[in-house]
Amino acid sequence: MLRLVQRCCFHAPLRLQKLTSPRLLLHGKDKTTCSFPSLSLQRGVCLLSRPLGLNRASIYATKLQALHTSPPLSKKKPPQESQAKQPGPVRQSMKALKDSPKPALYLSLAGLIPFVSVPLAMAIQGTYYPELAFAQVTYGAVFVSFTGGMRWGFAVPENSPAKPDWLNLANSTVLPLLAWQALLYKDLTSGALMLVMGFGIALHYDLSLLPAYPLWFQGLRIVVTLVAALSLLATLAVKLVSEKELMDSRHTWQSTKQ
Repeated sequence: MLRLVQRCCFHAPLRLQKLTSPRLLLHGKDKTTCSFPSLSLQRGVCLLSRPLGLNRASIYATKLQALHTSPPLSKKKPPQESQAKQPGPVRQSMKALKDSPKPALYLSLAGLIPFVSVPLAMAIQGTYYPELAFAQVTYGAVFVSFTGGMRWGFAVPENSPAKPDWLNLANSTVLPLLAWQALLYKDLTSGALMLVMGFGIALHYDLSLLPAYPLWFQGLRIVVTLVAALSLLATLAVKLVSEKELMDSRHTWQSTKQ
């Protein structure tokens, strides 16, 4: 009897340690696994061991979930303010204009004198001169034809980036045809407008359609085209103003005569 009491008193903690082993965690759901003599004690041990097992299981579940879930999508960072936008091709060409060779720059600017001098002389005199306007249109036709021949000469060399195909050569011949058509008009207004259109087409060819020239030459072409076209339009403006003044003077003269 004494031995039985000693076993119950001294070996109970050992049984508790055995019951809290992983076997009890595996079979803790089934309450019938607890032995009859220590049924109440083992139930308490089961109840105490369940939260521990649940906590471990929840920790393992969170770890597995962290491993199997995809990483959060990172938000796109806004572009840095230090990265400045690259300038467009036109602005790059105008910046490279200072790098153009001096002979090309000076000869091109000198070639604008016949364009600029005609409307300037008419504005100073305050009178429209048809002879000067016709000389300006003729010089403009030669200039447009020269831009077409320049494109032809650019495509002929073997090491040129522009190939001598139908696109390059045919577009080069369009410009002399426009210049010839401008000289056929009896009205100088129609001829000047045709030349302005020819200058625009030539500039469009050189900047976008066909293989490009160097940047400094593109900037030079932009400046020359704008000055030539504006000079022709200025001559037309002087013509319209002089014609309007002539019509007003005729009306006043007829009114005074009556």
